[in-house]
Amino acid sequence: MIELSAAPMTWVAAGDSITQAVLHTYGARGWVEHVHERIRWQLDRLTDIVVNSGVSAWRAGDVLGSYDHLIGRFSPDVLSISLGTNDARAGLAGLDAFHTDLRAIIARAAGAQIVLHTPVLTSVSGRTARPELPAYCQAVREIARDTGALLVDHEAHWLARFPDTDPIPWLDDPAHPNAAGHLQMANHTLRTLGLGELTDV
Repeated sequence: MIELSAAPMTWVAAGDSITQAVLHTYGARGWVEHVHERIRWQLDRLTDIVVNSGVSAWRAGDVLGSYDHLIGRFSPDVLSISLGTNDARAGLAGLDAFHTDLRAIIARAAGAQIVLHTPVLTSVSGRTARPELPAYCQAVREIARDTGALLVDHEAHWLARFPDTDPIPWLDDPAHPNAAGHLQMANHTLRTLGLGELTDV
């Protein structure tokens, strides 16, 4: 659960295209925008700042390399990191680098409350390019355990809804959530953070 202060807080969401929420929602809000609505309006934290610094196609090493620009200059009170979908294209050979880079991002954010997200499910066709994605989800879980980060396990949430079928209703293409998928991501994130869930959406 996130600890809320009486003073205004800065929230930064770093990640890839799923965080950036480009194209695949077709004008609907992405999950970070939904979280923004919940924090700044529904929870009446009007002077909090929520920054989305997601960059399409980026991996953990890219975010680490641009840490100051994407994260550091905002001095976040809460840092949300959602990576792994693109990293998984490297297969098992890329797992060590993913571990190292993600842990380095966390280490640089000393003082921030850290939130780590597992990637969402891809469709069956999307698994061709990312057959080892479950291993990257497990890596995120291990890093959260080791660092004390709060874990938002989207993979588990999606598997609970689609245990034996393709998650097509929540996807726009084989790897990117549609508007419904982003709303599911937002509410699962909010519940995990202890912030309730969206109302009137």
